[in-house]
Amino acid sequence: MSGPPDASLAAVLRQAQELGFLGERPIPEVIEHARSYSRALMGVTGRVLDLGSGGGVPGLVIANDRPDLEVVLLDRRTKRTDFLERAVRRLRWTARVEVVAGEAADHLRAEAGTFAAVVARGFGPGEATLRLAAQAVRTGGLIVISEPPEGGPDRWPDDLLVDLGVERGSRIGAVATFRKGHRG
Repeated sequence: MSGPPDASLAAVLRQAQELGFLGERPIPEVIEHARSYSRALMGVTGRVLDLGSGGGVPGLVIANDRPDLEVVLLDRRTKRTDFLERAVRRLRWTARVEVVAGEAADHLRAEAGTFAAVVARGFGPGEATLRLAAQAVRTGGLIVISEPPEGGPDRWPDDLLVDLGVERGSRIGAVATFRKGHRG
């Protein structure tokens, strides 16, 4: 996980950046930030959902670092999902990476509670992101959300966590983790 990324992955991410699907950060920094998600997913097996995949970060980096996982890249913008489908074919990951175009809430009606983990980077406001992620992840599953540099524990009020049935985990690099538990 700490070595250099596959050259093909870096090329795909550069193309995503050229198309305006990623910010202006240098690609090695983008990859290193995304690797915070890969590190947070240690011990996770099964399907992982990337909410709002955009240009493929962190989902494509997770797929690169964790070929044992099945990764679902979900974005509502078909221009981005068309790009991601081509990228997945180019990287020869079609057997383990699925691209889905659609609204997260619509997709999750059929997939609620089926993911081992959900990751999100810049998907939307923290509370809305956590609510969708908690709906998607199965009991015992992991949620990993990007944290702003100033993000603190009060960003995630205790009453919200109780309402969603999730427990605060730790901050790993630039991401916060949560575990979905049993209600009651």
